[in-house]
Amino acid sequence: MREFYVWRFLLAPLFAAWLVVSPEVSLMAAEPVADPTNPEHHKLAAEYSAARKGLSVLVRVDGKEVFADYTNGGGQNRAHELASGTKSFNGIMAAAAIQDGLIKSWDEKVSDTITEWKDDETKQNITLRHLLSLTSGMGGGQIARVPTFADAIQTTVRFEPGQRFQYGPAPFQTFGELLRRKLSETKETPLDYLQRRIFKPIDLQVGSWRKGVDGMPHLPSGAHLTAPEWAKFGELVRAGGSWNGKEIVQQKLLDECFIPAKANPAYGLTWWLASAANNQRAALFPALARAAKGDGAQPLRVPDLVQAAGAGNQRLYISRQLKLVVVRQAGGILEALGGRDATEWSDREFLARLLYGTDAAGKKL
Repeated sequence: MREFYVWRFLLAPLFAAWLVVSPEVSLMAAEPVADPTNPEHHKLAAEYSAARKGLSVLVRVDGKEVFADYTNGGGQNRAHELASGTKSFNGIMAAAAIQDGLIKSWDEKVSDTITEWKDDETKQNITLRHLLSLTSGMGGGQIARVPTFADAIQTTVRFEPGQRFQYGPAPFQTFGELLRRKLSETKETPLDYLQRRIFKPIDLQVGSWRKGVDGMPHLPSGAHLTAPEWAKFGELVRAGGSWNGKEIVQQKLLDECFIPAKANPAYGLTWWLASAANNQRAALFPALARAAKGDGAQPLRVPDLVQAAGAGNQRLYISRQLKLVVVRQAGGILEALGGRDATEWSDREFLARLLYGTDAAGKKL
């Protein structure tokens, strides 16, 4: 026993030294520190974006714009299509509707309002949470074809609620019909409500919003905003639902949007969650399928990063930890929807440049 303690005493320093110098097991190796205020990092990210049809890159830190770059015909005052980046407005709008008493909770049954669903054994159990986490069991529908509200609620349910993640426009249009009925007394459309409840208090100006033949807004993909206006929405979310110190949406309700869905931990309620396992991010359509392969931000050590994402690699990144809001807009939406996008965009490459001045492998640029 005495010999054991002697050997332990002699070998302990050598073992500790091995831990320090071994790259595989180092417990003390310095990790790179994110620096979202570095102008050289911003330029690297903007160059990466511009080479891939980028129109705008805008960076805000702690509520202040620290960088903006417009290329390839983009401009500060040019509203651009957000594509599926539009979807993330729905989660915040739903939080406001719960706060206002229009909806009881995230777990209210949709059939309480869309009462014709009560006759369907599966649909009658779908909740608002199921709808907005895309786990309702409804077929999502074709990405580029947004159904009317009336057609959306007729969508076939293929799975039990909560079991499968199915991406597409139908659940968002179903939410639109739910909210339209909730607003029947005021005669507001869901877009009217979003404008009054969220956009007007933060002075957010919408460029335009595509509508269907029913006159109702396309809630999955209809918004066109300038980069500064989209960034305002990002700031509201980063600040936990407050604007200039005034509560617009209760943070407790808003933050429900960032709880991972069991069927897809990379998605919350209308928001992509970069802290989820990289291989669990669903492929939306060909352009985003590449981004789904190892493109989460977990390796970049920003565990609270969330994003709104649209075809053509439209992005709104938010991190409260870094006090960061980033907008990235780009052309090529139609090509992306048609599976013809060859830009080879990578969220990891963009964010590595922006935060660390490196490529995704950690090589200094």
